[in-house]
Amino acid sequence: MKTHLAVIFIALASTSYADMPVIEAVDAIQSGDTWRFDVTLSHADTGWEDYADGWRVLDVDQNVLGTRVLYHPHVDEQPFTRSLSGVRIPSGQSEVLIEARDLIGGWSGQYFRLKLQ
Repeated sequence: MKTHLAVIFIALASTSYADMPVIEAVDAIQSGDTWRFDVTLSHADTGWEDYADGWRVLDVDQNVLGTRVLYHPHVDEQPFTRSLSGVRIPSGQSEVLIEARDLIGGWSGQYFRLKLQ
């Protein structure tokens, strides 16, 4: 019985969120009534089977304002920066959240909080 429990524990531990993308930096630039976000991610991309496949901008109530899809792995380019333009921020919002995802684990549930200036 103890052997079976150990095997189950090891299996659960191997699916931890330690492999989720990390948001290293975010720059936001306003242009008229929209914003451009430059997001730098790091992730242990291994190839097409596991890679950081996107990030999104949310308001503080976690409503999605814009999503950047990443269509391929960045195995040899870590960390890497990708941009998203044309994001409209609702009036009165002074900060946003950025959340990353990977192909295996989905959305990380960890937010990079950015004050807009």
